[in-house]
Amino acid sequence: MNDFLSLARDRYSCREFTDQPVEPQKIDALLEAARLAPTAVNKQPWHAWVVTDPEALAKLNVTTRFGFGAKVVIVLGAARDEAWTRKYDGANFADVDASIVGTHIMLAAHDMGLGTTWVACFDAPALQEAFPQMSGYDLVGMFPLGYPSPDYAPAAGHLASKKIDELVDRI
Repeated sequence: MNDFLSLARDRYSCREFTDQPVEPQKIDALLEAARLAPTAVNKQPWHAWVVTDPEALAKLNVTTRFGFGAKVVIVLGAARDEAWTRKYDGANFADVDASIVGTHIMLAAHDMGLGTTWVACFDAPALQEAFPQMSGYDLVGMFPLGYPSPDYAPAAGHLASKKIDELVDRI
């Protein structure tokens, strides 16, 4: 458990990358970590698009100012019609499932010496217009990916968290 807690504590939102290319086998390992993420009833109602082509990255970057110059961006979508829905209140778990997948991507990236951050600030309709294959999905995040710049440091509040007793009630 100490290894996992160290990984969770040390991972940070990286917003500046070197020009070092990300090896295809590392991208494949990230996608495997995503595939292994737990989802409700194991329905896996998500899809990822790995954007590496410079022209495609330019189109993607028109939809957000948070590409951070990454040469690889993973876009993550959730398919509501494929997700498990709780019968008691109709709650659909597509976004929850995709969020678990995104968390796996971020933790696996850090474990491999890569940096990323969850980008939610993007024009989803414009992104789907630029990439029609993304239509039909709720786009829940972009993950710019690369080797962290040696000059970049985690945000000042990175380790600031509420105390456990503010977050948890033991019943």
